[in-house]
Amino acid sequence: MTQPVLLLVESNTTGTGRQFARHAGALGFRPVLFCTDPGRYPYVAEDAVRTLVVDTADDAAVLAAARSLREQAPIAGVTSSSEYYIATAAATARALGLCGPSAGAVRECRDKALQRRRLYEADVAVPRHERVSSADEARAAAHRIGYPVVLKPVQGSGSLGVRLCADAEEVSAHAAALTSAAVNERGVAVPRDVLVEEYLRGAEFSVEVFGHTPVAVVAKHLGPLPDFVELGHDVPAPLPADAAALLRDQAVRAVKALGLGWGAAHVELRMDGDDVRVVEVNPRLAGGMIPELVRHALAIDLVAWQIGAAVGAPATETPPAAARTAAIRFLTSDRPGFIADRIRTDRALEAARSVPDAQSAVLYRAPGDPVEPALDFRGRLGHVIASGADAALAGAAADEALRELAGALRPAPLGARG
Repeated sequence: MTQPVLLLVESNTTGTGRQFARHAGALGFRPVLFCTDPGRYPYVAEDAVRTLVVDTADDAAVLAAARSLREQAPIAGVTSSSEYYIATAAATARALGLCGPSAGAVRECRDKALQRRRLYEADVAVPRHERVSSADEARAAAHRIGYPVVLKPVQGSGSLGVRLCADAEEVSAHAAALTSAAVNERGVAVPRDVLVEEYLRGAEFSVEVFGHTPVAVVAKHLGPLPDFVELGHDVPAPLPADAAALLRDQAVRAVKALGLGWGAAHVELRMDGDDVRVVEVNPRLAGGMIPELVRHALAIDLVAWQIGAAVGAPATETPPAAARTAAIRFLTSDRPGFIADRIRTDRALEAARSVPDAQSAVLYRAPGDPVEPALDFRGRLGHVIASGADAALAGAAADEALRELAGALRPAPLGARG
């Protein structure tokens, strides 16, 4: 009998992309990756994942390729680990009569301005915001909202293009840059519109929702402004029970308001006292290795759950009370430099992995690769994960392991650029 296929439309370049393929194989499905450039994903060669070159920016091309593939083997499900392609995966699944979210709901959710409007209409608290299409409109919106303001593309992921602007000059410069971009970093066409929104004070969290069930509340560690680089996460967030309940309730209300509820949703929120507002909803699994933290802390495998939903076998487990806490810290550089030679990087990795309670340590760059200060997720150079009986212990172990991993960084020579 021909092995059933789990069709993956593109992938994350780091994090859960590889896990989707590996989990599919472990569950008895053959992963097949549709992508425009297999070389973007080193793991496909390392893990012998079958790839087919398809124009994944074209829904019709993806569906035609899927129907052709189905003549060779039954397709059990279609999904994606990349936010840019979840709507295409959803549309393909529905066209093939398979399980998946509403492609229309996913597309609306991915438009941050439209998403805000839907949430506001459903009485879900969000930042004050305006959609604009030029630098002049951005300045006028910022004046109405009040400085400082956050500017971001209406479609995007990983904090790409998200920036805090303190005055009209900064708004003009950043809005001009954003509205001049016709494609994203994947080369896919995107709207040139910009979201200008109120800067929310308070701490940032995410709630990982599956269906309409809140699975975990996550504390975020952000880098210095004006950028919004996520430098770490703690699962579960060290919060009083009533505060965590407020976040969970608001997250689930947001998911329902957007017509979601199939599979995973990653809901980002800001909390300032009792004021909880939704920053944005992402109709996908969290990035930043958060699913791995959930697995270490709660013994819940969200990747396996997502695959199960895609093949029509959704999880039925109730999220357990936290038994442990897991923490991740990302390696970044505060100055231009490079990754050290192989001997030093191996030594740094070994030292990080030897820290008590450290679960893993990974470098994303090769020896000799140049590095720059991080402006978004692409500037993250590696990570460490640790677990402990509580947030303080897990965080301390992760911080110590990160200090060891930083031994793989070297500053740029004197006189070099930067």
